[in-house]
Amino acid sequence: MTQPFNLPAAWTEAATNGKNRPTMNNRTARLLTPTLADVIFVAVFLYICLLSGQRLLKDADTGHHIRAGEQMMAGRSIPKTDMFSFISPPLPWTAHSWLSEVIMALLHRVGGLTGIVIFFAAVISSVYALLFKMLRARAGPVLPALAVTLLVILCSQFHWLARPYVFSHVLLVIWYFILNTHQSGFRTSLLALPPLMLLWVNLHGAFIIGFVLLGIFLAGNWIQVMNREGDLPAVRARIRGLWVATAGCLAASLLNPAGFHILLFPFKIISDTYMMDHVSEYLAPNFHDARLLPFKYTILIVIGFLCLARARLGAVEILLVLVFANMALQSARHIPLFAVIMAPVLLRLSSAWMDDCGGRLSAWCRRKSETLGKVDGGATGGVWIAAAVLGVGLLAAGDRLEYGFDPKLKPVEAVRFLKREPIPGNMFSDDESGDYLIYAAWPEYKVFFDGRSDMYGPERLKEYLSVISMGPDWEKVIEKYGIGWIMFRAKSVLSRHLLKDSSWRLIYADSLTQIFVRDIPEYSHLVDKYKDVKPVGEVPGE
Repeated sequence: MTQPFNLPAAWTEAATNGKNRPTMNNRTARLLTPTLADVIFVAVFLYICLLSGQRLLKDADTGHHIRAGEQMMAGRSIPKTDMFSFISPPLPWTAHSWLSEVIMALLHRVGGLTGIVIFFAAVISSVYALLFKMLRARAGPVLPALAVTLLVILCSQFHWLARPYVFSHVLLVIWYFILNTHQSGFRTSLLALPPLMLLWVNLHGAFIIGFVLLGIFLAGNWIQVMNREGDLPAVRARIRGLWVATAGCLAASLLNPAGFHILLFPFKIISDTYMMDHVSEYLAPNFHDARLLPFKYTILIVIGFLCLARARLGAVEILLVLVFANMALQSARHIPLFAVIMAPVLLRLSSAWMDDCGGRLSAWCRRKSETLGKVDGGATGGVWIAAAVLGVGLLAAGDRLEYGFDPKLKPVEAVRFLKREPIPGNMFSDDESGDYLIYAAWPEYKVFFDGRSDMYGPERLKEYLSVISMGPDWEKVIEKYGIGWIMFRAKSVLSRHLLKDSSWRLIYADSLTQIFVRDIPEYSHLVDKYKDVKPVGEVPGE
């Protein structure tokens, strides 16, 4: 049975694997010549930092992660209950990304939100540079490897955000490389997996993907034994190694603030059908969204090569395709994981198909891959990455590069108003505004709901959705939690209703946000002071 990374012989002969690198007399030339992995890193890094860094702050979850990390450093402990919501008693909270949040807090202390963007741009760029190195590790053909890496980038960029899950993507590539190398029969140490799991389990809850991959590789090898395919002693040896690695990873995963409870956390989330059906990032991909078209085409390309290529997928590869395609089709947040997992599979299928076809195109690709492989193998690498990071850092230090939450998307001006004009009592806002309030106005203001929907649970999520959609019981939720004022999106259904409701008074309005207070004595001074406030861009009485 063919194993991952086993490429057609013609490709292997044409590509360089580093053993026959051309000799360069000029050491400086080797040093200054970028590797292809360097080019990928620098291109993605500069694109994000100089052209689209603002997109990394599109989700205000970044804000509550920073503040959580600051509180952990201040208290020198990992919180077990919530501190950002006014709900009493405080809700139990599993801070499954505590190490990521501490890192983000440290970065914010040094470089503010601009430092956060630059750091996460570097981490995101590392994912694709490492992936390309992974594809080239077993003499993978250069041009197809570049094409596959570009496809992964296109599939993933819709989810580029400054959030802890980005660490999971880097660790996934390293983890997958180790398992694939072990599966292909090359000498590699699975002993690296437990230390990686120790890091992963404290960085982000997606550590469970590491165990999913271990399970897939174990199941695939077991199928080989059952079908008596391949070198059975070698397959059994792989299985023993995988079992030992799994046991070591399981032990390492227990070394976290939540102990063995962290192993149950991912299953608690995916088993909550209400949350999976109502939290946007858990929803299935909408292929009418242009940002997801690369994912749709990747699926079609994989299917096409499965039909056209003569190369047969091994049991491990089949399980990888089935499991991660299912995950990505169930939840859009898993699309970047699917793209990474498909990369070596797609590389092998496409290379085998081109080798089978022959002809001028195949010969041209083989020649170009050989030439690029020799140049790539002769370069030292690293200099251009360092230069790009240093250059961007100097721009930021000189205040020529600056990023923050976009006032057109986040209630920046409304929060400035709140700081000038303190409003007492419990408040209600949408989750994104809640995240921004935690970042910009906590602890003066505490929220009803924010991006940590897993902490709030399905019952409070139902209450939250009831209010924002003005369900039958929305006013009961307002009364239950003693909500005295509401900060919500302008022109939303809720805001339009409150404008007509005589029991609420508008005291602040901009094009993005409106703030309402109850028409009760506690807020009479605000009602009198801001009685002339009108909705921005609307005709009074409309």
